[in-house]
Amino acid sequence: MPEPETTGLRAVPPRLPPWLARAVAPLPLAPLQPALALMLERIVRAHPDLHDRLGEHARKRFGLDPTDLPFAFVLEPRQRRPQVRAVRTLPDDVDASIHGPLAGLIGMAEGTLDGDALFFSRVLRVEGEVAAALALRNAIDDARIDFGKILFGGLGPLGQRLAVALRERIRAVPATGGASWN
Repeated sequence: MPEPETTGLRAVPPRLPPWLARAVAPLPLAPLQPALALMLERIVRAHPDLHDRLGEHARKRFGLDPTDLPFAFVLEPRQRRPQVRAVRTLPDDVDASIHGPLAGLIGMAEGTLDGDALFFSRVLRVEGEVAAALALRNAIDDARIDFGKILFGGLGPLGQRLAVALRERIRAVPATGGASWN
C-alpha cells in the first residue's frame, strides 16, 4: 500500500488547540442537539443507502469521541429516526467506540485521511465490537461524506467558500506528530 502522503491521504490529522477545548468545556450541550439532528438528517438525505451498508450492525450504538474536545457523540444509525447526541462522556453501553482527534474522525469520514493508517499509527483507538466499528468506518468511507457541504451547504456561495477554507486549513497543517490548528 502506498504511503498516505503519496496518495493525497494524510496519516496524522491536526488537533484542535487546547484553549478551544477549555473555552467550550463549560458550555451546555443542549444547543448542539438541533444542529446535530439537522446534520444527521442532511447526511441521511444525501446518502440514503448508508444504513443498509451497515448490515447487521445497523442497530448498534456507536460512541464517537473527539479526544481534543470536552464532549463526545452517541450515534444510533437505526433505519427509522436515526439519532446523534452530544454527551460529556460516552456511556458504558455503546457497542463500539472510536476515539481520536476531531479532524481525524472528519477526515476519515470524508476520505481525506486514511482510516487504516490512523488506526495502525494509534491516532485512532477502537473499543468494544471492532466488527461494528469497522462496518461503520466502511459505510462512511464508501459514502465519502462532505462535511463542509453538509455544514455550510445552505449558505450558497459563502458556504462553498467556507467549506473550501476549512478543507484547506486541515490540509495546510503539517502531517507530523503533534500537529495543531494554531
